[in-house]
Amino acid sequence: MAGFAAIPPEVLSRAGVAYVHYLSFMLCFGALVLERRLIKANPNKQEATLMVITDVVYGMAALALLVSGILRVLYFGQGSEFYTENPLFWWKVGLYLSVGGLSLYPTITYILWAIPLRRGDLPQVSEALAKRLSWILNIELVGFAAIPLLATLMARGVGLPSVLPG
Repeated sequence: MAGFAAIPPEVLSRAGVAYVHYLSFMLCFGALVLERRLIKANPNKQEATLMVITDVVYGMAALALLVSGILRVLYFGQGSEFYTENPLFWWKVGLYLSVGGLSLYPTITYILWAIPLRRGDLPQVSEALAKRLSWILNIELVGFAAIPLLATLMARGVGLPSVLPG
């Protein structure tokens, strides 16, 4: 087996950016799962604080996912035409943006929780708010779960004008 020194630098950089992309996706999904698991009416201080921290991790991972995705399209992937000419790519981007848009409501909610938490108080979380956040997180999870399916189909050329699924 050849050492890393024998591997061309462009291969390592492409693999590195892909790895960051995949890891960012897993962190996003994991953070959403944790948020969904933790959400409840009237959380204690530890639960509310963990929700805020988890959402920060989700936001940072989502940003890393976006940046690494752009880098893959422009420099480290199959070539920008492979992506931009494929309608599945645009569905994937639209799904990512939709999930991101949906996440604004929980994020703003958790930011507002930070105010009472800093004072040593607990945020007021009604059953209705907990249920609404649960529904939003469920939709985000379904949307995020569909993204790898679209990516897998894209990687096999599905959606490209010159490739018919066989």
